[in-house]
This record gives sequence, structure tokens and C-alpha cells, in this order.
Amino acid sequence: MFKSIGTTLITGFFTVLPVVLTVYLLYWMVVSSEEVMGTALRFVLPEVAYYPGMGTVAGLVILFFVGLLMKAVLVRQLFAFGEDILYHLPIIKTVYSAIRDLFDFFSPKKESFGRVVIVKIANMEIIGFVTQEDPERLPEAFRDRDCVLVYLPMSYMIGGYTLLVPSADVRPCKMSMDEAMRFALTAGIAGKTQHTQPPRVKSA
Repeated sequence: MFKSIGTTLITGFFTVLPVVLTVYLLYWMVVSSEEVMGTALRFVLPEVAYYPGMGTVAGLVILFFVGLLMKAVLVRQLFAFGEDILYHLPIIKTVYSAIRDLFDFFSPKKESFGRVVIVKIANMEIIGFVTQEDPERLPEAFRDRDCVLVYLPMSYMIGGYTLLVPSADVRPCKMSMDEAMRFALTAGIAGKTQHTQPPRVKSA
């Protein structure tokens, strides 16, 4: 009896936890945006003209305009110049470059960067993500080989391995980035297909 109760509680916990974490993350983003942008708007607008939620809306508007500005060549060059300065600052360059590389890995603007592949290693096959195919951007010692750089994520933890793999040992995998990452990080428990609808309950 107690074993059945414990199993039911664990099932409920793992069912509710992803929803709670997702809602909390969205809540944190909205509250943080409202707090930062709301404080800035109060310096500009009279107190009677400010309404709750205007800070969040202002944050979304700013993000939208930043995205529009980044389409301009001059703005991209200025941004690249600013990034170059950050890359030369001690400590900051290490943190910023790691964060920038992580977001670039999942950036939708790079079609070939981060594509999903299946890597063959010692008669085993592993799902990985190609992070670099251009030989000129590889270390000089690796440029004379027909190889690609592949990232292999580890299950249930943040981390993984970056391997230089011969192109002959890599083949395409018909999975999206989201599906492959979820599949790899959950050790295959999540499966390939995302569940978009709850299972139907047959009526008695």
C-alpha cells in the first residue's frame, strides 16, 4: 500500500515539476522586466500615467526594435566592435564568450551550425551536434584532416564532450534540434516525438 502511494506521489511530482518550472521561469522574466523597465518608466512618466504591466510591454518593444536594428549592417558592425572590446577584458571575456557561444549554438540564423548527426564510435552510434565544419576555424593541427567538430551532450546534467570526428563516421539524423537535445539529455526516455496532446481516455 505504502509503495503504491509513494509511486503515485513520485508520478505526480514529475508530472507537475516541468509545468511549475516553466511557469516560474516565465513569471521571473515578466517580473524582472516589469521591475527594471517599470523603474525606468517612472522616471519619465507621471505616477498617475503608469499602469502595472507597462514595464513588461516596454521590454518586449525594446527587444523587437533591437532585433530590427541588428538587420542593419552599420549596427552589426558597431555591435561587433563592442563585442571585440569585451573579448579583450580579463574575466569578462571568459564569461561572455562562453554565454555567447552557448546562445550561438541554438541560434536559428545559423542553418548548418548545430545540425543533428549520428556519430559512429567503436560500433556504437551516438546523437551529437555539429558545432564546426569549416576547416579554417578549427585548430591548425586539425585542418589537414577531413573532420568535423561534434558536441556530444551528457544525459541528465549540464556538460558533454567535444570531439573531432572523421566525416565518414558522421551521418545526418532526421531530428530537430529540440527533439535531439531532449532525447539526449533524458537518455532517450523522452522519445523522439514531442507529446503535443494528452492521451485520450476511453469512455466506459
